[in-house]
Amino acid sequence: MNALIPPDEFWKRSDAEASLTEVAAGLRAGTIVPYLGPGLTELAKPAVPMNPEALAVFFGTKVALPRRAKGNAWAAAQHIESTKHRATVTALMSEAFASPVEPTPMHRYLASLRLPMIVDSWYDGAMRAALDQRDDWGEVQGITRAGIGEDRWYRFYDAAGAETDRAAATGWSTLLYKPHGSIAPARNFLISDADYVEVLTEIDIQTPIPEVVKDRRTERSFVFIGCRFNDQLLRTYARQITKRSSTTHYAIVEPEMLTRNELRFLVDQGLTPIAIPLARAVEILTGATA
Repeated sequence: MNALIPPDEFWKRSDAEASLTEVAAGLRAGTIVPYLGPGLTELAKPAVPMNPEALAVFFGTKVALPRRAKGNAWAAAQHIESTKHRATVTALMSEAFASPVEPTPMHRYLASLRLPMIVDSWYDGAMRAALDQRDDWGEVQGITRAGIGEDRWYRFYDAAGAETDRAAATGWSTLLYKPHGSIAPARNFLISDADYVEVLTEIDIQTPIPEVVKDRRTERSFVFIGCRFNDQLLRTYARQITKRSSTTHYAIVEPEMLTRNELRFLVDQGLTPIAIPLARAVEILTGATA
C-alpha cells in the first residue's frame, strides 16, 4: 500500500494549506471548477442520506433486498425497479431527499463567486438553494432514459426551476452541473444499474456529457471537495467529467480514510491530494482573502 502513496510532501499540513491558498485564488479567478461530493453537505448534518452506503440502507428499510444488493445503492435501486416499478424507485428517492438541505458556508461562498461552472455529484438541493439569490445561472442534470421515449441524456433548468434548452445555457454566468440528477427542481435521478449501463457505454466518447460542460471545463482545473472515489462508478464519472481540461487538479482528502483504490486513482489521475480535514479546508477556503 505504501508504494501507492504520493510523495510525502503532499501529505504535510503546511503544504496542504499552501495548496488551498492556490485553490482559493483559482476559484476567485474562475480558473478552478469545484467538484462537490456529499461529504461537503454532510458537514451540515442534514436529514437525508449523504453517501451511497446510507442510501442503500434507506432502500433496505423500505424494501426487502437480496444479499447482493445490500450496501449497494445502485444494485438496490435496480432490484426495486425490476421487482416493482421505476415509479417506485423515483418515489423512494423523492422520500429519501424530501427534507430541504441547508447550504453550508462553502456552498454560499461558491455561489457568491459567480464561477463559470460548479459540479455537484449528489442528489440534494443545497447548491441550488445557495444560488437562489441570483438569477444569472442555470442547471443541467443527467436524467434516466428509462421510459422517457426520448434520445436525451440530460435536461436544462433555469434559476426559477423551469425547463429550458441548451441555447439558454450558453448565456448563464454560472452553470450548475448535476451529472447524477437531483431532487430539485424536477426529481431526476440516475440511480439504478440500468441507468448507468447506458451512460457508461458511451461516457468514454463523452456523449452523455453536455457540450456546455465540455466548453466550460476547457483549460480549467478541478478541485474535488467532499468526494470519495471508493467505487468504480464514482471514479469513472470524475475521470470523464475532467477529461480534456487542465492537467492540474486537486482533491481534499483525509489519508487515513482512503482505500487502496482511492490512492491508486489519485496517483493515476495526477491529482494533487490536499491532506487536511474537510471542515478545516472549508474554513481556509471561505476565509481566504484576495
